Amino acid sequence: MRRAAGFVLVLALTGCGTGPSLEDQGEVTAAPGDSRSLTVGSAGFTESDLLAQMYALLLQEADYRTKILSVTNRELYEPALENGQIDVVPEYAATFADWLNAKVNGADAPTVGSPDLATTMTALRSLAAPRGLTVLDPGRAVDQNAFAVTAAFAAEHGLKTLSDLGAARIPVRLAAGDECVKRPYCAPGLKEVYGIEVTAVDPKGVGTTQAKQAVQSGQDQLVLTTTTDATLDEFGLVLLADDKHLQNADHIVPVVNRARAGSAGVTAALDRLNTVLTTEDLANLNEQADSWRRLPEDVARNYLTGKGLLPN
Repeated sequence: MRRAAGFVLVLALTGCGTGPSLEDQGEVTAAPGDSRSLTVGSAGFTESDLLAQMYALLLQEADYRTKILSVTNRELYEPALENGQIDVVPEYAATFADWLNAKVNGADAPTVGSPDLATTMTALRSLAAPRGLTVLDPGRAVDQNAFAVTAAFAAEHGLKTLSDLGAARIPVRLAAGDECVKRPYCAPGLKEVYGIEVTAVDPKGVGTTQAKQAVQSGQDQLVLTTTTDATLDEFGLVLLADDKHLQNADHIVPVVNRARAGSAGVTAALDRLNTVLTTEDLANLNEQADSWRRLPEDVARNYLTGKGLLPN
């Protein structure tokens, strides 16, 4: 079996693509294609690198030739996906739906992502299809915003969910990005949906070391992070379950260029990951790459082999 190609850093995507572009040709109606040589895109951060490696390895196992292209800006890699410079990329359902919606309808358009996965997927597919993109089925893994407290704080107050925190009537300082003050999924949503009193937002970023340290030290009581954060244990933190579904459904979804990679063969190869990869698995893989300094390709290969998706 061929090994995944190394990462190529793309500073700019220019020149003629091999597939249709919506901007150049109007609405795309090309039939599903089955190119045997495919470029898998990564957004350049650890989790995206890992997913891209797994996609490439699964496609190779299905007898496709693959290379990986790392492009850190969605404003660059999404048009490249449309015109066929990139054939498949891992995305996040609600986030990508809202990004495409803003691209089509303007930055002030109402969001279309939803806590309900089916609603989100319907909106995403309706936005992607006219652009020559096919959104494959989502898997079990979800990387969405999440809130954590120290394990000691949770034990002291009997907290397992955000509803528990609201019911406890404990005012909290929240370590998060400064936009949290206005974002509906953040401080306003915590109050409206859960009745949590956020006395202040400490602008230390989303899931940063500084934010987690602020909660660990007791300076803040709550931190905004993500469901696949692999470092919570290092800071003595635990997630509180979003039991009323404040956050949108950011399930991992492969998005493909229909004219080059819309075939049943590509779909079948990538769908195999949906049967095994969970949110917990993804957090563990992130930890191996980030904390243990293992190469994403090695982490991806070991995982797929361990799950029986690649031969030993």
